[in-house]
Amino acid sequence: MRATFLFLLAGLLEIGGGYLVWLWLREHRHPALGVAGLVALGCYGVVPVFQGTENSFGRVYAAYGAVFIVLSVLWGMGVDHQRPDARDWIGAGIAVAGAVVMMWPRR
Repeated sequence: MRATFLFLLAGLLEIGGGYLVWLWLREHRHPALGVAGLVALGCYGVVPVFQGTENSFGRVYAAYGAVFIVLSVLWGMGVDHQRPDARDWIGAGIAVAGAVVMMWPRR
């Protein structure tokens, strides 16, 4: 449960922070959005430290990548109002399957 929470928190910080920077630079919004985005991205960099010690840094980040792909598809639906197509969902599924293989406990 803790690991799931940390994955979701990191995903929201990474995607949300990146989105705020996007708004600031691409859509010429207030610089405070950029600062908030950079703070969120900095916090995102700290969250993986709180994951368990059974997996290496590389494996944890690989699994985060899969979570971020799924969250990005959902973000696109909810925030950008873009409906994902079958290839979006297939790609997200492949990423999740790859993360499961990488994170599967070793004996």
